[in-house]
Amino acid sequence: MKKLSMLMLVGVAAYMLVGLAPAVMAEEETASISIELFTVNNTWMLVATFLVFIMHLGFATLESGLTRSKNTVNILFKNIAIISIGLLTYALCGFNLMYPGEFNGYFGFAGFGIATDAAGITSAYNEGYTYWTDFLFQAMFAATAATIVSGAVAERIKLHSFLIFATLYVGLVYPIAGSWKWGGGFLDQKGFYDFAGSTLVHSVGGWAALIGAIMLGPRMGKYVNGAIKPIMGHNMPLATIGVFLLWLGWFGFNGGSVLSADAGAVSFVLVTTCLAAAAGVIGAMLTSWGIQKKPDLSMALNGALAGLVGITAGADVVSISGSVIIGLVAGFLVVISVIGLDKIKIDDPVGAISVHLTCGVWGTLAVGIFSPEHTVATQALGVICYGIFCLAAATTLFGLLKFMIGIRVSEEEEVLGLDISEHGQEAYSGFQIWTTQ
Repeated sequence: MKKLSMLMLVGVAAYMLVGLAPAVMAEEETASISIELFTVNNTWMLVATFLVFIMHLGFATLESGLTRSKNTVNILFKNIAIISIGLLTYALCGFNLMYPGEFNGYFGFAGFGIATDAAGITSAYNEGYTYWTDFLFQAMFAATAATIVSGAVAERIKLHSFLIFATLYVGLVYPIAGSWKWGGGFLDQKGFYDFAGSTLVHSVGGWAALIGAIMLGPRMGKYVNGAIKPIMGHNMPLATIGVFLLWLGWFGFNGGSVLSADAGAVSFVLVTTCLAAAAGVIGAMLTSWGIQKKPDLSMALNGALAGLVGITAGADVVSISGSVIIGLVAGFLVVISVIGLDKIKIDDPVGAISVHLTCGVWGTLAVGIFSPEHTVATQALGVICYGIFCLAAATTLFGLLKFMIGIRVSEEEEVLGLDISEHGQEAYSGFQIWTTQ
């Protein structure tokens, strides 16, 4: 009986030691900050994560509103699929490709799946947030790159081809590119700066959008006898709601990229972000009004997004006046880019290439102009490296898909609309939608 009691005591002691070990380790790791501050930091990072998640609803409504009613189900389906694909592929391999730890600066892989350190799920991953919070925040960014492509190839791409492309691009291309800066790779070592992803997220998606639009070709009836025929979106209120949701989500996109709840840093980033968006609207409004002689709502909406994309690279390092200038220029550039792409017959139904690629490049270069700590030359090096890599990757993926299974729906399917031809569903069943398309 005594021996049994002794064994039980030893067992209980061992259990307590094992059970307490993670807590002790966690306490050691968070010793540099209080548990209260750690909790506040982690909570803000989770709120920012939720805001970035809402951006996907913004993309869905914006793309739906700027395209025709007969393709609405298809747009919405792609957007729900993209966030799911992004989360799962990032958990499978993307996170460990993007943050491989010690690597050669170009490519590294820390293994499949996500795990935690020895301290357990409540441990401090760093001073700002847990490992799990870091994964979820970064995963939301990953899915955004494929969402950008969705808008540019809307209304004529085969659904299964797009989903295969999105899986490979988000699962492999985006995290490898991201490791070059955010994972401590060679561009980070050279001093390239991109605070929240003007290049790492938006241009990476924008380059793929450009290749997709070129390889698909324009929608039927877009360019006839050398003339440009506008194909209007079916629901401008829906598009407007989308932009407001995206603007809201950007408070988490940029504000969360501070990676803590530091009151001064977060507040400053949110001010530069918001002012750049407002300036983008004014820049696009004045430019489009001057060129087209009438104020264009779609241009104003894209102006807001242009300002947001433009400020994302340097929201924490440029001045207040610098953020306004960056937004104004982005608003001007997005209008010129939309018109220019139309003139060379690159059909982008929602202006995704102009917003994310053109203004992503501008915002990245602007860091070298408006931040004394960085140079235009170093920023341009990053833009060039990402451009070459993403162009090559997107061309290869779209090329292989085009050769193997095709990427464009038939003329009959396009005329009928992808909702019926791809899904056998209608977005507005029971309602008469008057359209000439």
